[in-house]
Amino acid sequence: MDPPGVLALDAMGGDRGAEVVVEAALCELEANPDLELILVGPEQVLQAIVEARTGSSTPRSRLHIHHAPETVTMADSPIVAVRNKKQSSMRLAIDLVHEGRAQACVSAGNTGALMVTAKFVLKTLEGIDRPAICAPVPTRGGHTLMLDLGANSACTADHLMDFAIMGTALASAVYGIRDPSIGLLNIGTEEIKGNEVIKRAHELLSSSRLNYQGFLEGGDISQGRLDVIVADGFAGNVALKTMEGTAQLIAQFVQEEFRRNLLTQAAGLLAFPIIRSLRKRLDPRQYNGASFLGINGIVVKSHGNVDALGFRYAIRRAFTEVQNQVPRKISCLQQKIIPQVHPAT
Repeated sequence: MDPPGVLALDAMGGDRGAEVVVEAALCELEANPDLELILVGPEQVLQAIVEARTGSSTPRSRLHIHHAPETVTMADSPIVAVRNKKQSSMRLAIDLVHEGRAQACVSAGNTGALMVTAKFVLKTLEGIDRPAICAPVPTRGGHTLMLDLGANSACTADHLMDFAIMGTALASAVYGIRDPSIGLLNIGTEEIKGNEVIKRAHELLSSSRLNYQGFLEGGDISQGRLDVIVADGFAGNVALKTMEGTAQLIAQFVQEEFRRNLLTQAAGLLAFPIIRSLRKRLDPRQYNGASFLGINGIVVKSHGNVDALGFRYAIRRAFTEVQNQVPRKISCLQQKIIPQVHPAT
């Protein structure tokens, strides 16, 4: 029998407090017997929450508490987090991964601080210069993986090439896609479109062994014809936030229309099963959990304002990456692809 996956949870990182993280942890432990969790934060605070939630004076056998007296706030700069808050719940959760006491870290805290701390403590994989934030986005056919979603606002062509390799490895290892298709986000699909970085990245990808399909525009993201979409962090983040805002706007419009008068309210009652199904398909919680790819370890970022169900999805994403040894598979794929793209002279 394989040993359980041990995950360190930054219990103090989210907007809704430690209660959400504790509830998510306890529920996920009940659902997954192969999981072991370490709550990182103020011991007395976490102990009290666990006791109130379980009705027991001791945590469950697969739930542990690691004391951390400090917290990284959303206002803290990454430099402050790394230099001045070495005893924070975020830092100590990542330290547990570095020490081998946990196999992954999950945090809903300050994204910039989490990325810089993870890179500082765990370092990057050999050959990877810039880590990238990767997450699934909903499409017509289910979802597609998109990266970078905000870690690197400015990138070189080589960085975009690395992102494609990392996204391919994740799609293959976690989602079982045999030969993931890749697209490069651009302002048009014609080869003459885009800046010099995009054009050079297009050349590198075209000459690689990856299943590169060429450029795509923002409107193509939701069509679901590609498994991995590569972008620099600026464009990727803007695209993601635009999609999230549009989904919220549509949901609001639908709700307003069904409440317009008695007739539309009656129609809304008849259409309730459809609305409920649509709401479930668009529920952002099921896509919660962005992977920090390129780090020499597994770190998953949860949305800061997520509830317990959403945080559970982030825990599941980290556990799945542990099971599938994602960092190792990224390294293996990079060693195969990069020599072929940049042959020795």
